[in-house]
Amino acid sequence: MSNDSLKNIIGVALGVCLVCSILVSTAAVVLKPRQVANETLEKRKNVLIAGDLMKKGEKVDIEAIFSEKIQPVLINLETGQQLPKEKMTGNLSPKKFDVKKISKDPDTSRRTRAEEVKAGIKRVPIDMIIYFLKDGDGYSKIIFPVYGSGLWSVLYGFLALDKDLKTVRGFTIYEHGETPGLGGEVENPRWQASWKGKIAFDDEGNYKLNVLTKGHAGPGSNDEIDALSGATLTSQGLKGLIDFWFGPAGYGPFLDTLRKQQGGRQ
Repeated sequence: MSNDSLKNIIGVALGVCLVCSILVSTAAVVLKPRQVANETLEKRKNVLIAGDLMKKGEKVDIEAIFSEKIQPVLINLETGQQLPKEKMTGNLSPKKFDVKKISKDPDTSRRTRAEEVKAGIKRVPIDMIIYFLKDGDGYSKIIFPVYGSGLWSVLYGFLALDKDLKTVRGFTIYEHGETPGLGGEVENPRWQASWKGKIAFDDEGNYKLNVLTKGHAGPGSNDEIDALSGATLTSQGLKGLIDFWFGPAGYGPFLDTLRKQQGGRQ
């Protein structure tokens, strides 16, 4: 009698586990498209925030503004050249571009070199997406994706440069896992707003922006960013990722190409 009861208990338990696993798997498959859509919407929202087209918490038609105001472009990081349309397909198309997937795929990324490890990332995309903020027939800002390691997590965000290719016009972090109240202050709107107007490059195109790892920017400083209070390692990570992405291994070649083009039009 006891053996029969034990078999029944085990049988019921296995049955419940099977049903639950099927339900969980089905839910994951069904909800995946919605999850991807929400992630895309969150990225687009932060592109608009970095471009100063909306404020955090503001209710706007994100898709409509993005479609009207933003022009996504893919560039080759090494050459600084835009990708021709025939190469912007599959995962390299603007609609499907996902930096997490791209940076993990050996066909679309490369390993970081020894001198590039300050960003705390192992692989760098060969091609990267950027966003032009349209202004008539031209543009007023360029919004650059950035990412790199903090203390506990990889931080993902956007930095906007003015069309002068010198002045920061916006900065936001949209994903991280840093400690709330410390490194988590990367989300603080006041701290993010302090980036606006800072000088990232001088008139000759030399990189100037200095994300401090401790302390506050000096009085009247136009190229220093306050460190996050009590979060030295997160601040170091921020400095590393910003220095990396706006250096020769990141967007440097593209910015040099753009400066030459602009100079040729003057």
